[in-house]
Amino acid sequence: MTSVADGVTSEDVPIELRRLWGLTGTSRLGRPAELDVGRVVSAAVELADRDGLAGATLPKVAQALGFTTMSLYRHVGSKDELLVLMTDAARGEPPALESGSWRDRLSRWAVAQQESYQRRPWLARVPTSGPPSGPNGVAWMEAGLAALRDTGLDWARKVGVLSLVSGYVRHDAVLSQDLAAGRAAGVDQASAEQAYGRALAKLVSPDRFPETVKLFASTVFQEPAPDSDFTVGLEIILDGVASAVRDRPRAGP
Repeated sequence: MTSVADGVTSEDVPIELRRLWGLTGTSRLGRPAELDVGRVVSAAVELADRDGLAGATLPKVAQALGFTTMSLYRHVGSKDELLVLMTDAARGEPPALESGSWRDRLSRWAVAQQESYQRRPWLARVPTSGPPSGPNGVAWMEAGLAALRDTGLDWARKVGVLSLVSGYVRHDAVLSQDLAAGRAAGVDQASAEQAYGRALAKLVSPDRFPETVKLFASTVFQEPAPDSDFTVGLEIILDGVASAVRDRPRAGP
């Protein structure tokens, strides 16, 4: 259930945030509304799950619900607002990360995001419009900040770490989807990488590209391991965070 700070009234919060946090309420007079924000968002998420992000337009959502597009604007102000509502609802709450070191917890935080993109690939394609503003988005931020609680990093660096890690996970998700689309089009990714290595090895000169020649002489493109790129990249990022934790003066709580 969504919780908000004590003493907050509807007049304190813009209508878009009230809808996002489920604070719009319903009228006590007359019959219950046939349409509300929750129904609109649920229908939009179902369409995106089935048809991708392009399938969740306001006209298509209205058609799925049996209403006119104009009727949706009483509950969702714009397509951009719908995307924010959809993203927060579809993301869900983060997993419990109470135990373990900061590095272990942050790694599990990243993997949980990766899994959410695997369940709902369209989430990685939603344009980023700002910092988390919905209850689930804030819950994910809270989980990440809690993982970094004992690192001694200041707030700016904690936010920077979360942005870096989540941005990396999102980029990896988009790249994985693009590679999967290539495979669906008949491209064998493993064979393509091997062919890439063999072909480029014949073209690159050791005088001009000495390190690249060594790369192509290795087994990286011959036996790519599933998900190895994501794991290696995440470990490198966490190594950098560990260095920052060692070198930065401790901040307050």
